[in-house]
Amino acid sequence: MTKDVHVRDLRCFLAVAEDLHFTRAAERLHVSQPALSKQIRALERQLGVELFRRGRHGVALTDAGTALLPHARQVLDAWREAADAVDAVRTGRRGTLVVGMSTSPVRGGLLPAVRSRFTAAHPDAALRLRQVDWQDPTAGLADGTVDVAFVWLPLPGPDRYAWTLVAQEPLMVAPPDTHPLAAREAVDFPDLLDEPFLALPPSAGPLRDFWLAPEFREGRPLRVGAEVAGTEETYEALAAGLGVCLIAEGNVPLLTLGGVTARPVRGLPPARYVLAWRREDGDRPLVRAYARACREVAERAWRAEARQGRGPRPAPAAPPARITSVPAPLDGQLPPS
Repeated sequence: MTKDVHVRDLRCFLAVAEDLHFTRAAERLHVSQPALSKQIRALERQLGVELFRRGRHGVALTDAGTALLPHARQVLDAWREAADAVDAVRTGRRGTLVVGMSTSPVRGGLLPAVRSRFTAAHPDAALRLRQVDWQDPTAGLADGTVDVAFVWLPLPGPDRYAWTLVAQEPLMVAPPDTHPLAAREAVDFPDLLDEPFLALPPSAGPLRDFWLAPEFREGRPLRVGAEVAGTEETYEALAAGLGVCLIAEGNVPLLTLGGVTARPVRGLPPARYVLAWRREDGDRPLVRAYARACREVAERAWRAEARQGRGPRPAPAAPPARITSVPAPLDGQLPPS
C-alpha cells in the first residue's frame, strides 16, 4: 500500500463518506462530479481497496471505507489545527504593535535603537507610538489601547503585568532657578519636607506616592502646590514657582529648559523605568520580540556606561525562560524567544 496520500484526497473521501452522494459532495467541494469520482478512484488505486460501493440505490461505505473514516477525520482535524497555528504565527508577526508612553524615553536614543533592532527581525510588522498623559500610570496597558508601554514603577495592580528593566536612575529635585536649593550641589531629602510639591493626579495611584515619597517624610504633612498631568504642565508649574518635584535623572533634559534647574537628592531610592506588557500577552510574537529588543538595547547601554566608568547600572543576567507574575527586584523577566 502506498503511503503517499494527499490532504485533498482525504478531504474528497470525507465529503463523499459524509454525504454518501457524489453530486452533493462535489457541490460541497466546489468541483465537478466527474472530477470528484476520478479523485476517489485514484485514492482507491493508491490504497489498493474499494472505499465505496456504488449501486442503483446509492453509495455506501465498504468495510475499508468505514475503517478509514475516523482516521481521515483525525488527519484533517490535525491539519486544520496545524494550519491555524501557522496562520496565527504569521498574523502575529505581520501585525501592528502599539507602544504606549507617558514620558518620551530620551535616554540615549532608546526608541530608535529598539525600533531598528525590532524591525530588522520583523520587517513586516508595523510600530505605532501612542502618547498618554500621566493620569494613566500604565500608559494605555490597563484599558487595552496599547500592547506594550514604557512606564515608571510602581504600577497599579502589579500582578497584571510583566516587564523588563530599561533604566534605574537616581532621583533629582527640580526647583526654579531662583530657589535657594538651586545654589546647592546636592540636596538631602529632609531639607525638602517644608517645600510644596507638584503631584501627579490621584488616578496615578502608587506612582503618585512614589514621586512624593510619603514614607520618607518622617510624619511631616505633605504640601501639594499643584497637580500636573504632563511634561509641559510640570515645566510651567516649576517655572511659576508653584512647587518643586522629584524627577529621574534621565528626565532632567525634559524640564530644565530655562528657569528650572535640577539637583541630586540624597536619601531616596532610585526610580525604575521599564517596558511593560500585560501578562496574558506574554506569548504574542510581536510583544515578545519588542521586549527582547528593548532588553538587548538596555543591556548594551549599561555595558557602555560601565566601560566609561559612569557608575554601575543594573544589568541583569540573560532572560529567564518564562514570565513571572510578580517581578524580581529589578526585572519582571522576559518571555522566551
